[in-house]
Amino acid sequence: MTKSSDLRSQVATAIDAAESKKAENISILQMDKSASTFTDYMVIASGTNPRQVQAVADEVEFRLKQAGVNPNNIEGYNRAEWILLDYVDFVVHCFSEQARRFYDLERLWKSAKRLQLEDLKGKISRASTKPTKASRRKPAKSAASAAIGKSVRAATSRTKSKPAKKATKRLSVRAAAKTTSRRKKK
Repeated sequence: MTKSSDLRSQVATAIDAAESKKAENISILQMDKSASTFTDYMVIASGTNPRQVQAVADEVEFRLKQAGVNPNNIEGYNRAEWILLDYVDFVVHCFSEQARRFYDLERLWKSAKRLQLEDLKGKISRASTKPTKASRRKPAKSAASAAIGKSVRAATSRTKSKPAKKATKRLSVRAAAKTTSRRKKK
C-alpha cells in the first residue's frame, strides 16, 4: 500500500493525463472501506472512438510510468471498448460511450464517494503532476530509422511535385521513345 498523499497524487496524475487526451465525463470514485472493495479509487473516463479510448489509456500509462508507477494489469486494450488499467490501489477505466452507458459503473458503485479533481489534489500543486518538456522528449533515432522515416514521409506527402521535374521526366521519356523508334527504322 502506498501513502495516502502519494496515492492521491497518482490518481490526480491519471486524471490530468486523461484530460490531456480530451477524455469526456471523467468521474472519480473513492471506494467505501467498509464495503470490502478491491481498490481505494476508481477513475472512469470516456472516449468518443476506439482510437481516443486507446490514446487516453496510453497517456495515463505513460504519465504514471514517468512517476515510477507501473500497472499491475491492463485489459481490453485491443478491442478498445473498455480498457482497464489496474494499479492495485486505484483502477482507471477508459470506456467507449456505448460501453459506459451499458455497464454504468457509477450506478453499480453508488455507495462510493464522488470526488472532484480539486478534492484529490488538496495541497498538491497541479504543475507538479504534469511532466516537464524535458521529460517528454522523443528518444533519439538511429540513422537507419531516420532515413526510413524521411522516405516514408516523402512517399506519403500530400504536396505536389514541382512541374519542372515532371517536364524533364516527360522530355526524357519522349527522347527515349525517339531513340528507340530510330533504332527500329534502321
